[in-house]
Amino acid sequence: MNYLQIQNESTVRLKKRPVKDFLLKVLENQGKDKWEVSVLFTGDAFIQKLNREYRGKDEPTDVLSFAQVDNKEAFPEKGGRFYAGDIVISMDTLARNADYFGISMNEELKRLLVHGILHLSGMDHENNNPDQPMLVEQENILKLFTGVVLL
Repeated sequence: MNYLQIQNESTVRLKKRPVKDFLLKVLENQGKDKWEVSVLFTGDAFIQKLNREYRGKDEPTDVLSFAQVDNKEAFPEKGGRFYAGDIVISMDTLARNADYFGISMNEELKRLLVHGILHLSGMDHENNNPDQPMLVEQENILKLFTGVVLL
């Protein structure tokens, strides 16, 4: 069983149960068990502060992931509880991204949640080219959850 903590400090009304159910299904799909993940929904001001402090980029971003291990080899053996890390999502940037790409906020929210989980799983990407293996995996996962509504 996976454990999730979800906190919404953004101005967007968000129902935690659909987000939690979606994340639990994604974790199960990825073969994760006994993972602990926290998700914080915030605005641009706070995520910009985090982005500046941890990545040296003084600008808001859509999603940040703070994994508790640096690589897949450091993950504990199966069976033990594992604190995977934190995902922080700016709902302000999410809304702008959705508008820019011509997709719903719901679709962008699912994309950012999956993106965060993949980073916590030890995956990374060099740029935002859609042919990056992590981004290909992200889109493959999203295809499995096409009809899921979070917002």
